[in-house]
Amino acid sequence: MTSELLSKAEKTKRFILEKAAPLFNQKGYAGTSLSDIMEVTGLTKGGIYGNFKNKDEIALQAFDFNIEVLYDAFRDAIRLHKDALTKLQTILGFHKSIMYHPVLVSGCPILNTAVEADDTHPELKVRVIKALNIWKEGIVYIINKGKEKGQIKEKINADKYADIFISLIEGGLMMTKTYHNKKHLNNCYEHINHIIQNELKK
Repeated sequence: MTSELLSKAEKTKRFILEKAAPLFNQKGYAGTSLSDIMEVTGLTKGGIYGNFKNKDEIALQAFDFNIEVLYDAFRDAIRLHKDALTKLQTILGFHKSIMYHPVLVSGCPILNTAVEADDTHPELKVRVIKALNIWKEGIVYIINKGKEKGQIKEKINADKYADIFISLIEGGLMMTKTYHNKKHLNNCYEHINHIIQNELKK
């Protein structure tokens, strides 16, 4: 929806999310306080809670906002290609690029939120699972389309390889972020490329 069509209240909510979403992605749910949100928005407590019931609601919608930004950029990159194998390589290249040139502050919101949400915030965990499922469904769709077009081997189990790709990508991002060393993500990048060329390609 364009900003011209939004009501004043909707514009204020959008503004709060635009400012709060990077905070939650960088500092996490527990690490982000109402004072932090007030500081980045310039709004009072009443101004924030006049638009959201509580911090939980802001956190949930901030995660959705971050995923929307990430997936919009992701889809734009995928649409540039028609071949299934190239689309898969683009998925890998996109997630490698967000480590070096992040679309969002502090990188992938799925990685940043998953562990904390698992221990402390069941509703946020549901959002993470939903985001992962959407990502996985996209990879499965690309692989199955590649099989239909004769680009990918018919015997390939799309569900299995989607799990492998996501695990390698998220694991590589986690290792690189933890060690501040690009070699970990590069190793995963090379391995997925090997899988695409030697196991998937018909």
